[in-house]
Amino acid sequence: MPEEYTPTARDLPVITRTDTLVDHPSVLAAQEPAPETEGLGPLYVVGDVHGYYEELRAALEAEGLIDADGTWAAGNARLWFLGDFTDRGPDGIGVIDLVMQLSAEAAAAGGYCKALMGNHELLLLGAKRFGDTPVQSGAGTASFQAAWLLNGGQKNDMDRLEDHHLQWMARLDAVMEEDGHLLVHSDTTAYLEYGASIEEVNDTVHDVLTRSEADEVWDLFRKFTKRFAFRDEAGAQAVRELLDAYGGNRVVHGHSPIPYLLGEVGGEDGEDDGVAVDGPHVYADGLAIAMDGGVTMAGKLLVCQLPLAG
Repeated sequence: MPEEYTPTARDLPVITRTDTLVDHPSVLAAQEPAPETEGLGPLYVVGDVHGYYEELRAALEAEGLIDADGTWAAGNARLWFLGDFTDRGPDGIGVIDLVMQLSAEAAAAGGYCKALMGNHELLLLGAKRFGDTPVQSGAGTASFQAAWLLNGGQKNDMDRLEDHHLQWMARLDAVMEEDGHLLVHSDTTAYLEYGASIEEVNDTVHDVLTRSEADEVWDLFRKFTKRFAFRDEAGAQAVRELLDAYGGNRVVHGHSPIPYLLGEVGGEDGEDDGVAVDGPHVYADGLAIAMDGGVTMAGKLLVCQLPLAG
């Protein structure tokens, strides 16, 4: 599978797995619960949503984070989205609107709801700002518009995209650390190219988007599209590089759907009709947690509390 492979179709071959996707139960069982930040409640993370608004509502309500009306119901809890709100699914703008709404409601209740920059936020920003403007890629000349359409861009999202959505996306951070969890969108070490600290990485990303040079934004997008850095024999060392630079005890990421991360994809005979994702995937010697449950592949949109229970 190519390093930058990005599934775009809902009916791709799927995994036929029924056991748990947590590979290191002994590691999880041994982990002590992290103390709550003073004055704040438990910590939750959400994997890639990709426009699946109804699935997001259902998953948040199941965890008690919102009520049946879609209103924040978790008091002083903390909620982090790991990026990729749009593309592939039917209502990316609805997803962004909900996250923005919950951010205001959570703050009023004494908690917070925050979000990270995913590669699809960069892609949508680029498609809106630069359209068909040629950019230089490793394979020759490309454009954000073409890449956005190839990667599941939805006309309905583009038609409803407003200035406040664009401003919100452009201000998202790329890296954050909470309770010993280093939160990023992509399972890549490319973040190290943008700074030696969390603050430096986020400032650099914001500077790139402020300058709004097409080739520079494209380079940022392509680097944040890289994946699988933590998966193979050198994976644990790659995770440690990030942890050594930015802090934390574990990396929590989205971006790579768990079935593809595992490399256990079913056949193409059509017999499989879903992706058996039961929860996050813990790997790289227990140092990495994958949160993209493959909702675009009829998998599961994951919302879970950290630290994971054993």
